[in-house]
Amino acid sequence: MSEHAISEEQTAALVPVSAPGAGKDVLKLILCSVLGIFMFFIPITIGGKSTIPLDHLVSWVKLAIGPVVPWLMLALVLLGTLRPFITGRWKKSLTQKIFSVLNIVGLIAAVLMMTSPPAWLADKSIGPFLWNTLVTSVGLIVPIGAIFLGFLIGFGLMEFVGIFVRPIMYPIWKTPGRSAVDAVASFVGSYSLGLLLTNRVYKQGGYTAKEAAIIATGFSTVSVTFMVIVANTLKIMDLWLQYFFTAFFVTFVVTAICVRIPPLSTIPDTHFPGSTPNPEQPITRHKMQVAWEQARGTLHANPGIVQTMWLNFKDGVIMASAILPSIMSVGLLGLLAAKYTPIFDWMGWIFVPFNKLAGMPDPLLGGKAISLGLVEMFLPATEIGPEGDTLTAFIIAVVAVSGIIFLSAMVPSIMATDIPVKFWHLLVIWVERVILSILITAPIAHLII
Repeated sequence: MSEHAISEEQTAALVPVSAPGAGKDVLKLILCSVLGIFMFFIPITIGGKSTIPLDHLVSWVKLAIGPVVPWLMLALVLLGTLRPFITGRWKKSLTQKIFSVLNIVGLIAAVLMMTSPPAWLADKSIGPFLWNTLVTSVGLIVPIGAIFLGFLIGFGLMEFVGIFVRPIMYPIWKTPGRSAVDAVASFVGSYSLGLLLTNRVYKQGGYTAKEAAIIATGFSTVSVTFMVIVANTLKIMDLWLQYFFTAFFVTFVVTAICVRIPPLSTIPDTHFPGSTPNPEQPITRHKMQVAWEQARGTLHANPGIVQTMWLNFKDGVIMASAILPSIMSVGLLGLLAAKYTPIFDWMGWIFVPFNKLAGMPDPLLGGKAISLGLVEMFLPATEIGPEGDTLTAFIIAVVAVSGIIFLSAMVPSIMATDIPVKFWHLLVIWVERVILSILITAPIAHLII
């Protein structure tokens, strides 16, 4: 049993909220948690743009230091390229060796983008898309978001919420109750921040390797803001609410299925080496009391607000530096393959039988569009375009979200963590998720459209 875990027999000894010093703890828990919830979960409208406060903050920072941003991104790419060789991490596995070499390719591409890119790299759908849209966004949102991440995980919110959703989370998704905060953070915020949160909790002993892998590949999907862009591109904004709730439903149903089949089901339930395991204990009564005590334990173990923000910021910088070179290499290779080779036309045939079952008017076009989602989640929408039929557009829009895995940023983000997921795992999980998403979305789409 972990230091802060509370068994049913121990509930009589729990510290009541009225105990000395408890009032101060309650206030700190509430204020810190509210700030974290506000930054990540509450969309506000500023200047005609409705998004979460963190996104507004990132936009302000980008505007304030505009000319410096590309150089900061280049510095992060350089740091991420050199760090595996300095720390020796590149020797740990074949995957790490491959990605370390790819990082060098990413650094070269980044330097070219900052100097004089060749015509093939200067193509707006290749280099500028990777550099301006993905690298800049991830490079800013991960370190800045990490500053506020501590308010979600460091002051007791995850432990408090986890007590009440535990009966739902583990039976359905085989993850602890605390992962509910993780899942929502990804869905309304950012997959990169969701992964940073997952990795941090895994390294602290709060998740096992299997649990962390399930959360990373099952919950860390794109944000609501991305869904709006997809819906606008496919001209289905008139079905926005139906689209949002269908995508939300399908994503979590598919995850519930994938956790029960390989490769996710084969990942060991072991904790991060050197961490202190902190599994959740079954609670059948006095839930409010137990939730408060576990939250208070985390609160007392916290080094302080400033220290927490600094430690998380450092983690965010390191993770961003690990992600960015891979975006500029893996993402670049994927986009070039999509543009100049027929590989994704061939891959599209995998999904043609399922698209026929779904009733798509052009199952081959749908197959190619879906296969492009492995490269970048936005590409399926651009392949179908606004002229596509509504049924196909709706299914493609949902699959783009529920597929989760994509090479331009998601795969590099996962590979930058300490979660023991192999590259081939991600490819197999992507195929599983896509096929299941098509089959589950199709009947819902036929009912709606």
